[in-house]
Amino acid sequence: MSYHKPRGQRAFGLCPAADQVATLGVRVGPSGRMPDPEGGRAMGAKTTSNKKRRLPPRWFIHLFWQGHRWVYRVSRHRVGLWRPKPGKWGTLCLHTIGRRTGQERNVVVGYVEDGPNFVTMAMNGWGPEEPAWWLNVQANPDITVDVPGGGSRPVHARAAEGEERDRLWARWQEIDEGLDDYAARRPRQTAVVVLEPRG
Repeated sequence: MSYHKPRGQRAFGLCPAADQVATLGVRVGPSGRMPDPEGGRAMGAKTTSNKKRRLPPRWFIHLFWQGHRWVYRVSRHRVGLWRPKPGKWGTLCLHTIGRRTGQERNVVVGYVEDGPNFVTMAMNGWGPEEPAWWLNVQANPDITVDVPGGGSRPVHARAAEGEERDRLWARWQEIDEGLDDYAARRPRQTAVVVLEPRG
């Protein structure tokens, strides 16, 4: 999950992701749920219950991602990103170009690795709207990302399709089995976004 609020525009970006934000003292999983104390896997993801999975309130998701982005900025990019681990997601920072303003926009999202590629989801906290960062990326797909321990890298963003999308969606399901339940809350298919190295 992620939160992206460009100047003068209200939007949440959602990509699976979340960080432990010291100022808030909590974590939010990529689907908007609280991860377990190990981080990365949403609590309650492995369950046999047929009950509908719950998400935190939208205001909390907004607040959390604002805090995450603030910590990343004020720490001068030293805190807020981490690499994926087996069965868990990591976080990276996207640097996009606003489709309306032409100005740089930044958003922290969750990701997994697929060979040399990074893979995230444009899920907007499972809200109905598309995240602003994904709309920006569709207009300007050549962007840069900050990865933990790897500095800034140029990438090309695209939506996975067909068998590739099915395979990558299954990767996310290994981390959060509630994925299909959350995705069903949206009126459109959630894009699985592949970030391919370029240059």
